[in-house]
Amino acid sequence: MDAVVKLFKDQAETEARRHGTQAPAVDDAARPSRAEAEAAVRTLLAYIGEDPAREGLTETPARVVRAYDEIYGGYHLTAEEVLDRTFGEIGNFDDFVLLKDIPFHSHCEHHMVPFVGKVHVAYFPVERVVGLSKIARVVDLYARRLQTQEHLTSQITTAIDEALKPRGVAVMIEAEHMCMSMRGILKPGVMTLTSQFIGVFRDDPAEQVRFITMLRGLR
Repeated sequence: MDAVVKLFKDQAETEARRHGTQAPAVDDAARPSRAEAEAAVRTLLAYIGEDPAREGLTETPARVVRAYDEIYGGYHLTAEEVLDRTFGEIGNFDDFVLLKDIPFHSHCEHHMVPFVGKVHVAYFPVERVVGLSKIARVVDLYARRLQTQEHLTSQITTAIDEALKPRGVAVMIEAEHMCMSMRGILKPGVMTLTSQFIGVFRDDPAEQVRFITMLRGLR
């Protein structure tokens, strides 16, 4: 078990060093098998006081592992793959593109409970733009991993900046964290806001103001 913990700790450290631009390098041969993952779920069921053998739980380990395959599917993609195609037919457009209220759900890396909210993304294209759905896919790519909101904000910003080379990127995330709402301090409804600005958005405060004004004004 210590070897398994070390393996995934090393993967997380590798991802952090790469600033979120690559999916963690996972050696499939070294990963626990599906059977081992299901056995771990049965262990947790027993730990909380349940009987893993009772009728209602006999299929739960398999269901949980299948759910994890979907919920944490972001480990198997890279932003480069998602943002690999751009379009140059934008006429004389020279303003920023804004996508607001992109819904997401992720899981806190400290307690593995959900945090849920919306992401707002803007970028100043240089001659070419990317399909709008690709921005939402980048959000999902990083959200479907164990996360902190701060790291998620940085990963989305860096991925768009490195793939598209725009004049600027702005990202804002608003989310409620279940680790505060359903456990611990028990404060439901508290929203956490994070933001990051690159290029024009960082260097020109007026563009930051315009970004935020458009977000609030469009609500």
